[in-house]
Amino acid sequence: MFQFKQFTVYQEHCAMKVGTDGVLLGAWTDCENAQRILDIGTGTGLLALMLAQRCSAHIVGIDIDQSAVNQAKENIAKSAWKNRITIFHCSFQDFCTTEKNSYDCIISNPPYFENALKSPLEKRTIARHTDKLKLTEILEGSKKLLSKHGSLNLILPYKEGLLLIEEAKEWGFYCRKKTTVFPRENSTAKRILLNFKLEDGLCKESDLTIETDKRHQYTEAYKKLTGDFYLKF
Repeated sequence: MFQFKQFTVYQEHCAMKVGTDGVLLGAWTDCENAQRILDIGTGTGLLALMLAQRCSAHIVGIDIDQSAVNQAKENIAKSAWKNRITIFHCSFQDFCTTEKNSYDCIISNPPYFENALKSPLEKRTIARHTDKLKLTEILEGSKKLLSKHGSLNLILPYKEGLLLIEEAKEWGFYCRKKTTVFPRENSTAKRILLNFKLEDGLCKESDLTIETDKRHQYTEAYKKLTGDFYLKF
């Protein structure tokens, strides 16, 4: 169980637990004017809950893992936003073939390990690796589902994120905002937050450092970004 300021996430039946990546993405993504949001690979429902707290949109979460879907539904049902969040058990590929609605915001903390050692736990492997959902499939499907001015929001390892910025152009996506994430002061970049749109324009770039040079001593920028969620801030 992970307790946030306005909701609780139960996660004992999910392969991927609440982590910094998800909280960063949920706090960083611009959703203020969105009316419909899609959360790809919702897992515990964390991102859906975070965005529900931040805006008034209707949110759809999908996941290929039935256990995760059941857990997400449980978490949503216990939240203040249960009437605005719907969870479906399906793959993103299948969802794209049948969904008729368009979305103003698509968000995903996607699988990104392509050649890494696989976990002996199948569910964790599916959640972490691209075998079942490739980044190019996210681009292809999102192009079909996004509204005219909508955005696709992802968090990725730094190097993979830079590669995706270039690859996304082939699908008509342009990076309009990116934030490079450093675990602590004087460390190398580990993650990158990316906002893509189907409209070309200037890319707003920034950096974010999570911790100071002391373990569990968080920077003011990180506390400001996530302060509406973490109990400790």
